[in-house]
Amino acid sequence: MARLRHERRKSDSPPTRPLGAHDPVRLGPHRLLGRLGSGGMGTVYLGRSRFGRLVAVKAVHPELADEPEFRARFAWEVGALRRVRGPFVPRFVGADPQAEMPWLATAYVPGPTLRGQVKGVGRLLGGALTGVAAGVAAALADIHRAGVVHSDLKPSNVVLSPGGPRILDFGIARTLDGTAYTRTGGVMGTPGWIAPERLRGAPATAASDVFAWGQLTAYAATGRNPFGRGNPEALTQRVLRGEADLTGIPEELVVPVRAALVEPPGYRPSPAQILHLLRTGGGTTGTGRATVPAARAGWSAERDPGRSPWLGG
Repeated sequence: MARLRHERRKSDSPPTRPLGAHDPVRLGPHRLLGRLGSGGMGTVYLGRSRFGRLVAVKAVHPELADEPEFRARFAWEVGALRRVRGPFVPRFVGADPQAEMPWLATAYVPGPTLRGQVKGVGRLLGGALTGVAAGVAAALADIHRAGVVHSDLKPSNVVLSPGGPRILDFGIARTLDGTAYTRTGGVMGTPGWIAPERLRGAPATAASDVFAWGQLTAYAATGRNPFGRGNPEALTQRVLRGEADLTGIPEELVVPVRAALVEPPGYRPSPAQILHLLRTGGGTTGTGRATVPAARAGWSAERDPGRSPWLGG
């Protein structure tokens, strides 16, 4: 127990890299402390607000800031995050999409991504697995209730915080009324994590996010994408043919995951229906019940301050 508490104290320090010579030291009212990560669109910094709270500040790469396409995409992400409220989405703090270096700030969420956890430690087990499945479903319910479709749910966009899972990155979100930031030249998304209807040219809907929930839950349970690995074309064909491998998924999750991955979007359950299955044990084929923490009860780890509930077991 003492060792676990020591490891947790070490993990309380956000894993950042020092600011580089060309990094800003401040974005809006936020003083930047270090780099949390970088991707194709921008860099995410750890910052401190004027109230002393830690924030994650996402900034568009300088070489992209002058391109209207990227500013439009960034402004769309800001608008989507403003609309969503819920315990499983980082709290929106502020943004300035019109700044010389456009930025967006949310509350900092500590913890590994689902992808990092599975790659570094292994698949999730027991209550950790069912908790993530329920938490992500609850997050999707909040996102859809706000009239937004996430459109890019995948393991690297889910953080396993001590307080439960959090969904990040609304960069290619759209609204349920059909409006969206768009671009020419193909489907936006990550190969292997795109619903079949979108691969056929249909717009993303709430059902597309549910399909991604099924993939994400299977990944958390088994450590692999249910449609396998390989080049984008091979993955696309498996998704279109419905060739999901659900081997290794616990009994209580097989029914909701299989339902989420059916090809016709109209036959997939809603996030609320998934939560009902998990809470009542309706996802089991026997008499067992899935043990799921209350989706809106805070997901507190205070029962054992030396142990995160998201590390399996």
